[in-house]
Amino acid sequence: MARRKVGNPLAFAVLGSLSERPMHPYEISTTLRARGKDQSIKVNYGSLYSVVAALQKHGFVEALETVREGNRPERTVYQITESGHAEFTDWLAELVGTPSREFHPLEAGLAYLPGLSPDRAVELLEERLKAVDAEIEEMTALHNHMSATEFPRIFWIESEFRLALLRAESAYVHQLVDEIRTDTLGGAEFWRKAWKVYLTDGISPAEQLKDPLKYFGQEFTWMQAIPPEAR
Repeated sequence: MARRKVGNPLAFAVLGSLSERPMHPYEISTTLRARGKDQSIKVNYGSLYSVVAALQKHGFVEALETVREGNRPERTVYQITESGHAEFTDWLAELVGTPSREFHPLEAGLAYLPGLSPDRAVELLEERLKAVDAEIEEMTALHNHMSATEFPRIFWIESEFRLALLRAESAYVHQLVDEIRTDTLGGAEFWRKAWKVYLTDGISPAEQLKDPLKYFGQEFTWMQAIPPEAR
């Protein structure tokens, strides 16, 4: 089966929800939020209808009936089709079994970290750590509560995965901050000196790299190995 005509993760959640029973879009949204699935998959009620429409266009879901509750507007109840079940199963197998390259925003920022002064980098990383560590504390308390109530882990293992990622990020960033602050990070001495030259003499890093020996001396001869096009 060709994969994938609809690639929005919310579409995957819609198919998963309709695999249980027919629902109208609003019910799908409230069910995902009630189960905490909006912590793993971005649930935007405004885009939910367009996602359902796309799934219907490709034959993965179909309208079952139109219902009205009290004075509320009519709502269309959808059910998953046979091809929708196949799509969901293939998609689930791909997500669970096939690693994919994720581009983390922090990774992109670290790629250009020297664009900040070392002190500013430490300040921002510590600011990030406050938010990350607060989320770790909150999620840990939630998990302890669910364990105490014997709520089956199978229904919140995605939250455990999120917590594991946060703990790994926290440990790494704590170490990185310490290495920057103590100048034990490889290249930190060059980083600080480059910013000192820039702030003192107004010479940009690009200009400094054109003649590294002039600005950094013999102790930074490793810079000579950097290809000119990479400077």
